[in-house]
Amino acid sequence: MTRPLLELAGLTKRFGGVCAVDDCSLVVTEGSITGLIGPNGSGKSTLINMASGYIAPDAGHVLLKERRVNRLGPAQIYRAGVSRTFQRSRVFPEMTVRQNMLVASPLRRRSIFRLGVSTETSQRGMELLDRFLLSGLADVPAGELSYGQQKLLEFASVLMGQPKLLLLDEPTAGVNATLIEVMADRIAALRESGVTIAVVEHNMEFIMRLCDPIIVLDQGRPIFQGTAHETQSSALVLDAYLGA
Repeated sequence: MTRPLLELAGLTKRFGGVCAVDDCSLVVTEGSITGLIGPNGSGKSTLINMASGYIAPDAGHVLLKERRVNRLGPAQIYRAGVSRTFQRSRVFPEMTVRQNMLVASPLRRRSIFRLGVSTETSQRGMELLDRFLLSGLADVPAGELSYGQQKLLEFASVLMGQPKLLLLDEPTAGVNATLIEVMADRIAALRESGVTIAVVEHNMEFIMRLCDPIIVLDQGRPIFQGTAHETQSSALVLDAYLGA
């Protein structure tokens, strides 16, 4: 029996006179790869930002395993087992690829430039880089990577905290087809290892291939939830996109 891992209950967020999210409720169940899609401005990234503590809702609650977390900041939510990526990759360009991995470790308060970084932490970082085809670039400054490689590095680095829930905000944006395949393989493997994933994405082929369920947002709230086949066949979903 699947259980809710993340619950968004009645979330509302306004920016000035614009209501980005309007009394939105949805559930991400344990062990799922849940897709969040919708027209531009439908509230997808705002939901991710509220779920990860980067912005506070005006109303409603964020619950992680039935515990309210919407008053916690990003660092506290990270320590509670929630990691996320961003629409634009966030790496430290002057640091090496290896250092970017170490600074993302839960033990990052210890200087990454000291010899005191544990062997276990270093090994985990290198293992993750190998899975994302980046181990050969470990000593290269992150700023010298291609944009797609930087997105892979960000993805790999957020796994240093061994999250229970991973929130991906447009992971394929600006990434070539070869690296998208790497991302898809990693996402599928993570689900098999017990990580729950929610993906905001405009790449419909990517979403339809990986996600079940798919939740469709429009004007700040869910309008449809179903499988890939059901989503592609829904007149309601089609109307939402054509009317955007």
